Order: sequence, then structure tokens, then C-alpha cells
Amino acid sequence: MPRESREVIFVDGVRTPFGKAGSLYAETRADDMVVNCIRELMRRHPQLPAERVDEVAIAATTQIGDQGLTIGRTAALLAGLPRSVPGYAIDRMCAGAMTAVTTVASGIAFGAYDVAIAGGVEHMGRHPMGEGVDPNPRILAEKLVDPSALVMGSTAENLHDRFPAITRERADAFAVLSQDRVQHAYEQGIIQESLVPVATRSAEHGWGLATADEPPRPGTTARTLSTLKTPFRPHGRVTPGNAAGLNDGASACLIASEQAAQQLGLPAAMRLVSYAFAGVDPEVMGVGPIPATQRALASAGLTIDDLGAIEINEAFAVQVLAFLDHFGIEADDPRVNPYGGAIALGHPLASSGVRLMIHLARTFRDQPQIRYGITTMCIGLGMGGSVIWENPHYQEADQ
Repeated sequence: MPRESREVIFVDGVRTPFGKAGSLYAETRADDMVVNCIRELMRRHPQLPAERVDEVAIAATTQIGDQGLTIGRTAALLAGLPRSVPGYAIDRMCAGAMTAVTTVASGIAFGAYDVAIAGGVEHMGRHPMGEGVDPNPRILAEKLVDPSALVMGSTAENLHDRFPAITRERADAFAVLSQDRVQHAYEQGIIQESLVPVATRSAEHGWGLATADEPPRPGTTARTLSTLKTPFRPHGRVTPGNAAGLNDGASACLIASEQAAQQLGLPAAMRLVSYAFAGVDPEVMGVGPIPATQRALASAGLTIDDLGAIEINEAFAVQVLAFLDHFGIEADDPRVNPYGGAIALGHPLASSGVRLMIHLARTFRDQPQIRYGITTMCIGLGMGGSVIWENPHYQEADQ
């Protein structure tokens, strides 16, 4: 007998402040960062009995050391959830947390769960991207992918080659916009509301408390960015200023069926509409959000013009600009990353998908006239992921 799918909502999301790789969190464990996020979610929603959490899905790109060992299960235990609450680890590189959300959401829609925690962590200071990997030699020997596909910065340079209209100057201008918007969001107190303070320790400085993101560079100008070197290619266009850095951080969110949320008194910040993942040529992985978004829109019966808010991960400025150019959207469109993005805030790989959702949920709250929004990102090895959400406050604003 076929089941009827259930409505799925995003209840709330939190994250640690993001740090520069090996700096702020040099002596902080990756699993402890996740634990902080899970505990904060439970603290913010005391009406949710811990035993009602049906699953904990936590992503990490480099599943080794303190972000290995089925981290969803170990983090659940460390966070004090009942031993009856299961958990697992998941990996889709940069879209790890996004995939954790869509996976548990699918389980909720099917009826396997009522409430789940999904998130991601990346401690790039302890575990650089690619640590311990052993790519099959056939990948290169049989020319399954271009060698540049294994270096994310090189794939961004390839995008500049493919889209010559996206110049370094345009990329730098977008990077300045990201920095400015993050600074403004901090001044308005917007970003701080989702941050979980993390106790830090340093042999040099002793104990501390991380309460703000470390990567932002307020006051960045295009002139300053124009002086930066291009590490991936001589006379290239990708620089540390127009790309996200190497970062440490974690995120987590509560996902629930709409019915369970109503029963438990949990708020609805967003309602899931559709999602899609798509593959592209690995050497230009940055275009991945384009076909993923097209698929998600088609599944939802929507067009790009129906989206009143767009949260796109800023792995590289050129990747964002390729997406915007494809859909005919201006780089400074107020719908796009209104609170800034990863170029300023940082991109701890597997944790970033939930960070995008946190920002979109805030936009929905701030602008009830917006009905639909999207979170989208490129993914290493040639993929893209997109999730379309509906604003549950929209009808209230329409009355």
C-alpha cells in the first residue's frame, strides 16, 4: 500500500563561529564542535524531549581522526542524547551537511522519522582536504577526469577560461560585496544569533571563547584584492581574496515533520519544497549548481523568477558569477546572499550547507513577502546540489 509523503520543515539551525584552519580551533576537537551545536539546539528547544530525536546525521569530508568513527553516533552520545538515538556519518564533500538534511528529510517524508538532527563539521586545520585519500590510479591513467579536477582552485581557474566574461575584476568586486554584506550583517546582529560559543584552548594563550567568525576582513577593497597573488596558476584570476579560505567549523539543524512539529510546539522556519543533485565535468565543478537548480525547479514546478531569495555558497567568486550569469541575475541583486557568504565567513566544507539554510531562514523571517528561496552549492569532483524552500510566514504576510 503506497504511503503519502509528509511535509518536512526546517525548525532551527546553529553553528560554531568559523575559524581559519589551524588557528582559532587549533586545539579543539572536531567532534566537540558538533557536540556544542547539538546541545545548543536542544537547549533552544526545551519542549523537544531528547528521546523524540529519531536520527543524527553528521557529515565530514575527511572522515578520519576526531571527525571519523561514525561521527553522527559518537556526537549524539557525547551530546547526552539517549543511547536509543542512532546516528551515522555522511560525505558529499562540500555538500555534506546539505545531503545530511535532504537524507533525513526524505526519511521524514517517508514516515521513518519524525524529528532528526542533521549537520556537518570540517576541521581543515587538523585534517586537510585529501588527507589519507588514495585515488584509484585509473582516474588519471584512463583520463576519466582532467588532472586539474583534483585541485579545487584549478577548477575555478578552468571556469574563468570557460567564461572569459567573468574577469578577475568582476570576481574581486563580488568578493568585496561579500565582505561588506557580512560586516553589515554583524553590525545588525543578524549573524550572531545563530552562533554557538565554543571554549577554545591554546598552549600560548590559554583558555578562550570563540564568539565570532575569524575569517571576515572588514574594509576590504578591490584595490587591496588586486595586489594578491594567484596561487593556482601564474597570472591567473583566482586569489585568496576572491575565494573561500581553509576553515574549521561545525553546524547542525533540527528537521521535523510538520505534524510532529505542531504536536511538540516546534517552530517552522522553512518548509521543504524540492531538492536535486547533479553531476558535471569534474574539472569545472563550479557550474554544478546550474543543473542542480534546474532540476530542483522543474521538480517543484517553479522558475528562477519565483525565487525571492538565493543562498549560494561562495566557494569561489567565479562559480557564483557563472551561476548568476546563466540565470540572468546581477551580482549585486539583493536576493543573492544578503548577509554575505563564504568568501567572507569561511567554508568549512561539510558544514556549509546548514549555514546557507540558517541565512535563508533569517531572510524568510525578515521578508515575509518572499514565498520561495533556494540554497545551492557546487561540490568537488563535479557536482552541484540545490534545495528549494517555502516561507511558512508567507501567507501571514499576504492577509
